[in-house]
Amino acid sequence: MLALLNSAQREDALKSLTDWSEANDGKAIRKVFEFRDFKQAFGFMSQAALKAEQMDHHPEWSNVYDKVDVTLTTHDAGGVTELDIQLAAFMDNVVS
Repeated sequence: MLALLNSAQREDALKSLTDWSEANDGKAIRKVFEFRDFKQAFGFMSQAALKAEQMDHHPEWSNVYDKVDVTLTTHDAGGVTELDIQLAAFMDNVVS
């Protein structure tokens, strides 16, 4: 099982990401991505879904038109692990 990141580790990891914040009392990280339109939002979700499947680590997310609301947590560990940070970094990279 992956080790939970402690508060200081989460803070440091969030500094390396763009506009992610702690959620669920530090047990998750969250970001709302905004796109030009639905097509671009869905394209992002498709790319992220393929990576998530490859990592066997799946986001909690929802899409409304041009917005994708993403929450990442490692359920088996009960909070944020390195897997969440890696998937968040991948998502940031997709939109950069």
